[in-house]
Amino acid sequence: MTLDGRPVVQLRGVSKRYSNGTVAVTGLDLDLRAGEFVSLLGPSGCGKSTVLRMIAGLGEVSAGRIEWPKAVHDSHGQPVRDLGFVFQEATLMPWATALQNVMLPLRLNHVTGREAVDRASTALGAVGLGGFLGAYPRELSGGMKMRVSIARALVTEPKILLMDEPFAALDEITRQKLNDDLLTLWAKAGFTVVFVTHSVFESVYLSQRIVVMAARPGRIIADVRTGVPFPRDAAFRTSPDYAACCRAVSGKLVEAIAA
Repeated sequence: MTLDGRPVVQLRGVSKRYSNGTVAVTGLDLDLRAGEFVSLLGPSGCGKSTVLRMIAGLGEVSAGRIEWPKAVHDSHGQPVRDLGFVFQEATLMPWATALQNVMLPLRLNHVTGREAVDRASTALGAVGLGGFLGAYPRELSGGMKMRVSIARALVTEPKILLMDEPFAALDEITRQKLNDDLLTLWAKAGFTVVFVTHSVFESVYLSQRIVVMAARPGRIIADVRTGVPFPRDAAFRTSPDYAACCRAVSGKLVEAIAA
């Protein structure tokens, strides 16, 4: 993946304090470049999901600022966040088919009719579910439901994809297959990915950069570049480069837990 070097999102001194006094994150400085794959790694309670929600505009910043250097701004001077969000759960509408679920963001953007159907069908085909357009969530496996969720996030062709531990509840085989499919989608479309995970192994396999966070309060301990080229495949998982990077990141995670 070739990067253009220009940040699409910049966090400057970002902190989040809840009304009960809990400081979720403090003093975060982070640049996210166009086309980059970045994982946020750290123990529970370190604010990884909070960071994602603030980037998405789903949570207010208590201090500092989030800048969008390349974004279009609306009539009120606010940046238009061109992003998709994949949550920990697939969060599909149970009464709607896979196609109807994926069409939802298009309808919210006033895209209807044949165009919406075609774009949603294409998005489902891209995640390997071209034959399941009419299936309901109850008829799909956990991995298939997550694929629908990813298709729904990508159907508007966002420049940034935020993913909050999307594969944590899946079995290892399904998880590895979805990791591979995600990298394929990323390589083709060139969007920026910010991926939250607890897994050192997943973060190393997927990412160009791994931002390691500590808890209480949440803060950045290390920013590790994997330095391993793409594409990556099953052979990479057993390579010396993979093992060395996993050891290095594991060491930073130990520091984060002890901090």
